[in-house]
Amino acid sequence: MTDVLAITDHRQGELRDVSYEIITAGSELAAETGGDLHLAVINGDVEAFADDLNREGVDVVHTVDVGEEFNHDVYKQAITQLYDELAPQYVLAPNSVNGLDYAPAVSVALDVPIVTDCVALEVDGDALVANREMYGGKVETTTEVDAGNVIATIREGEWEAAEGDGSASIEAFDADIDESRVGSTVTAFEEVAGGDVDISEADFLVSVGRGIEEEENLSLIEDLAEATGATVSSSRPIVDNGWLPKNRQVGQSGKVVTPEVYLAIGISGAVQHVAGMKGSDTIVAINTDPNAPIMDIADYAIHDDLFDVVPALIEEFR
Repeated sequence: MTDVLAITDHRQGELRDVSYEIITAGSELAAETGGDLHLAVINGDVEAFADDLNREGVDVVHTVDVGEEFNHDVYKQAITQLYDELAPQYVLAPNSVNGLDYAPAVSVALDVPIVTDCVALEVDGDALVANREMYGGKVETTTEVDAGNVIATIREGEWEAAEGDGSASIEAFDADIDESRVGSTVTAFEEVAGGDVDISEADFLVSVGRGIEEEENLSLIEDLAEATGATVSSSRPIVDNGWLPKNRQVGQSGKVVTPEVYLAIGISGAVQHVAGMKGSDTIVAINTDPNAPIMDIADYAIHDDLFDVVPALIEEFR
């Protein structure tokens, strides 16, 4: 048993970013075990999803056509049957709403240990070593699971998305779903109120923190976003003050984002915020405090007053 089985995630007809990240995590583990990476896509337009997921590092994509919407009982049955068929050493699932719904149930059904919210994984002999963050990201722990088989859920934004065309075989898996054990049905999907923008999908985020001082000054940030074609997001204090809606919050208690450019304006860089944006391709920080934590992770750090820098940027881009 050296293979890895990774479960992908999709919502409303679209694959979520973590589906490409789990390929990277799974292929790295498979390289360490010497096994193959098996990818499973359950429900929805499985054929189209499989073609898109055929990235470098994937050996087999298993399509499980058992409905359109996510269902706890269907996923549980399909994954346990895949496990029985493939006998993988490790099973990876996203640490998402859906993944945390079915993964513990699969763990119990298979009598296999589970470790959740992993930010790094490696194999050490017969053990799986998982890094996890606790206490709002202030502490990183190492969990060693010394078992033949392990289920692990991975945090979104911690692995690079897999790229490159793959040469995986695509195989249909005929899951035998016992309808008498399906106790619920998804009838509709509704966005959370205030979800005018999904910041997790943005390529360029202009994010503002308490350094903006007053709500009236947000208009300056909005002008910059308009000039650059960016989307406005924020740290938690801005949302707590009621200046921006919850769906704009980046961080551990907000959304995990991985834009091409993340411009942090007046944000100190608390660990809870950094946990939500550290996967950004390029981080630019503007802060009057050269010792602010955000400056340590920024690719470009501007030590200056945002009320001087932002107007200059607006003028330049316009």
